[in-house]
Amino acid sequence: MNLEAQLTALKTQKIGLPRAQRAELSCRLAKQLEKVGKYELAYEALSEFWPDRNESPNLDELDEPHKAQLLLRIGAIAGWLGSTDQTAGGQETAKNIITSSIEIFERLKEAERVSEARGDLALCYYREGSFDEARVQLRAALQVLPDGNDDLKGVLLIRAGIIEERTRRLNEALQFYNRAAPLVERSEDHALKGSYHFEYGLVLRRLSAPENREDYLDRALIEYAASSFHYEQAGNELALARVELNLGHLFFKVGRYSHAHDHLNVARHLFLKLKDAATAAQVDDTRARTLLSQGHAAEAERIARNAVRVLERGGQQALLAEALTTQGVALARLGNYARAKALLERAVEVAETTGDLEGAGRAKLSTIEELGKLLSIKELISIYRSAVDLVRGSQDPATGKRLITCAEHLFDVVERLEAEPEPPPQETWDGFSLKQYIRDGERSVIERALRDAGGSVTKAARLLGFKHHQSLISLINGRHKELLDTRSKVRQRRRHIVRPKKHTKRTARHKRTLNSVPLSILHVEDHPMVAKVVGDMLEAANYRVELCTDGKAALAKLTGDDHYDVLVIDNELPGLNGLELVRTKKKMSHRRRMPIIMLSGDDIEKQAWSAGADEFLRKPEGVERIAATVERVLAANKDT
Repeated sequence: MNLEAQLTALKTQKIGLPRAQRAELSCRLAKQLEKVGKYELAYEALSEFWPDRNESPNLDELDEPHKAQLLLRIGAIAGWLGSTDQTAGGQETAKNIITSSIEIFERLKEAERVSEARGDLALCYYREGSFDEARVQLRAALQVLPDGNDDLKGVLLIRAGIIEERTRRLNEALQFYNRAAPLVERSEDHALKGSYHFEYGLVLRRLSAPENREDYLDRALIEYAASSFHYEQAGNELALARVELNLGHLFFKVGRYSHAHDHLNVARHLFLKLKDAATAAQVDDTRARTLLSQGHAAEAERIARNAVRVLERGGQQALLAEALTTQGVALARLGNYARAKALLERAVEVAETTGDLEGAGRAKLSTIEELGKLLSIKELISIYRSAVDLVRGSQDPATGKRLITCAEHLFDVVERLEAEPEPPPQETWDGFSLKQYIRDGERSVIERALRDAGGSVTKAARLLGFKHHQSLISLINGRHKELLDTRSKVRQRRRHIVRPKKHTKRTARHKRTLNSVPLSILHVEDHPMVAKVVGDMLEAANYRVELCTDGKAALAKLTGDDHYDVLVIDNELPGLNGLELVRTKKKMSHRRRMPIIMLSGDDIEKQAWSAGADEFLRKPEGVERIAATVERVLAANKDT
């Protein structure tokens, strides 16, 4: 019996059954329909408990396990529906429902269900473009997942790879897919196998075109063929349409435009048939870029404009940023420079807001490529520097090539200005050297970092983003010897090395403290999910954690007499932000020795060091290092 027939039979089958049993049957069928991409039918299967998708589910007369099961399934379907039909606020609704299911599953101590729900929550964040938050949820899901469920672990690893691929961290994506490979091979789930081959092929596609790697291209085509086979076996038409979209993108990247249009035509037809407006708009964006490569700017702009109009209605901001960039490029090539610049600036803003930093960087590079002749040299240098910072961690070869091309454009502009016989008096280029200009800027930034770090090369290196302070020392000793005097204070901090007896006694006293009672940590964080993950990690390391969700409430605790060994603090807090709280704490004599770890998603590392933080961790990647960092600051604190 096919799934549509099962849905019809469900209505008869549920007659006379208790409400809890009806809920169980509905969830089971909805999950099967979800796996094959039939989200409207899945909604219909749940309609008894969720009659209006704009209203909260009806969970009357159900016990906790059945409520949680329904909330998870309804939340997952709400996320997919919000994505396909571009419902405004659809992902936010889905996140709220799934979060409610997680709270119940955690109370029931159903770790496997918690893991599954966090995986679905990560998808909602991914669709919004909140990639860092999606990573946090997937790490937590993998951490709590018990051994034995290989299929669920494979799903989570594939989703983690999707996020890394989307942000062009291709090596990290391949690592996740390599971990998933043996799990997928043992599985009998065609939907899981199809997803694995599809996403693996997508990474190979990313790597193939920029380097003209025919072997990667051939392997990507093989992966897509395997994906199509498994999706066909699973009956997932929506996934088959996505394969066609990616084949279209692959052929566009290697310049086979007629093949690209053929696959894009099939993909768009399927997506519209399946009422997936968002991905149909993504097809339009790919087609517009293909037309731009063929020199058809007017038609490309019209199609890109339509894609932007559709994507603006929903919550998929990362896709919107890409479509805005495409439309901006098309308008620039049509000579509408003012409108093009406005759209590219908006693309940067949308991408940065969602956390898609590389997408913002690519939009800035497009500004240089398309509008460089209209911008001043200062504006070009500013945009280029900003783009470099945004795409610094990219593993996409195409991005590296574009950086080189844009740098060459900058040098061309500089040479043209230097060649002008009589430059305008308000902006003369006499004696200008771009190399010296960049070196002077580098010296100025290093000098400021050393000043803010009180002469400590180690702290200054952290402020500048170096992985090891030796890199900064090499720069000072090599290109910037005039800064040697500014680091004179660094040696004064290691006097304890020549006093081994005192160090030994303090180490022993510290060990007695560790062995007697758990050390106490005050964690100030208003985001419940982050607080839960951090708390679990610290408690697993045998620390006692007290949570505070408000800056002013945390200040009241710090001014009191309760003992805390470490302060772990976010920046964005209600009442009083983290930086203000750190500065205030540094003035409290009874808290002088208590180390501070700032754990924040904001780009405030330099401000955190200046305020007095002992360590700075960036969300989400820093979350998994929190226990080790606490141990490190405690060890450093006992030696001072």
